[in-house]
Amino acid sequence: MQSFAYSQNQTDVMKKAVQDSSKDIVIHQEVNFKVPPQKIYQLLLSSKEFSASTRKSFSVFSENSATIDPTVGGSFSLFDGHIIGRILELVPNKRIVEAWRVVDWPPGKYSIVSFELSSNGSGTHLSFYHIGFPEGLKEHLSTGWQQHYWDAFNNYFQ
Repeated sequence: MQSFAYSQNQTDVMKKAVQDSSKDIVIHQEVNFKVPPQKIYQLLLSSKEFSASTRKSFSVFSENSATIDPTVGGSFSLFDGHIIGRILELVPNKRIVEAWRVVDWPPGKYSIVSFELSSNGSGTHLSFYHIGFPEGLKEHLSTGWQQHYWDAFNNYFQ
């Protein structure tokens, strides 16, 4: 396991925040995929695969729409630079935690996203948390995660 200023305790804090959020600035989604956790983990960390999954579902994005340094502390740029951030924690085939932001958010404003992967038969169960984004964006971001990540991933693996 590699970690960059992040720990299991912080994952627990995120789960608690889902229960305690009075400002409604937490997204929690549960998603199932028909491929094993290794494939989802790789897709989330591969510039080539993430770009291909994006391009397959959305022709507006370039063939190299993602640049991902798949190491703890590594930076990423997704959707032709619309989303940027850093990888905070990697537990191979189990967990990815990122500092994540939309480029037009206020300067220095980052949120935290966590992808928790587990086997579900021959597929994957993903438990996803997104916390700390600006107020008023929950519905927009929730839809974006569904369309640009989960639906695009399912389409990519068909």
